[in-house]
Amino acid sequence: MKGASTKERSRDPKHSVRATRSAGRQMRSRLLDAASRLFKQRGLAAVSIADIAAAADAFPSQITYYFRTKEALFVEAACRDVLYVARAAEQHAGKQLSTADYTRALVDSVMGTDAVGFFVEAMTLTRRRQDLAPLVERTVERLHAEGLRAYAAEMAARGWHSRLDPETSARRFWTIAIGVTLEGQAMGRSPDELAGEMLRLLGPQADAPPAAARLSIVRSGKSAPDSSSGSKEKQP
Repeated sequence: MKGASTKERSRDPKHSVRATRSAGRQMRSRLLDAASRLFKQRGLAAVSIADIAAAADAFPSQITYYFRTKEALFVEAACRDVLYVARAAEQHAGKQLSTADYTRALVDSVMGTDAVGFFVEAMTLTRRRQDLAPLVERTVERLHAEGLRAYAAEMAARGWHSRLDPETSARRFWTIAIGVTLEGQAMGRSPDELAGEMLRLLGPQADAPPAAARLSIVRSGKSAPDSSSGSKEKQP
């Protein structure tokens, strides 16, 4: 019976389509992983399609099938990497207890990797390859949108006050990160220098409520039920 059910699934067109899509996603992911590693090590010009295929245990024809060109693969790998780093930075920053530590964790997580530099190279490449620009544009918008979502959620959950409106803060963060990285690459600056410069340009992002204000809020929240219960007891 088990063998028969397996045969039935293999004959099911929907099952075959799902299996094909899953295999396709896995292959794309392997190619992107290998390409990202090689491009960061050697640069776009020094890496061939055959190199990437060999590193991913794939055929060169699979790269052209999924990505068309080496340049398109370069841009997609860079976009994916910067989005991954942005998500990891938000998760790390969310564990911090103060506004200053929150900002520093974001900056250190982003500037401590080569993902932003990789993405800057992809942005530069689109000047020659305008057909690849839409992917970069979508990635920039995702960075802003997901940064806004995470930042606004942290402000609301912790009772912090953002010095700028959250949308401006989110956009400003990535604009500064990209600008500092572009300048830093030209000047040969270290990741620590890039992080320091970004922190200087960002400045304080938010303020926590004073301890007295937090205590007042807690007390006022507790006093309301007590007074209401007392008034109820006095009623005949």
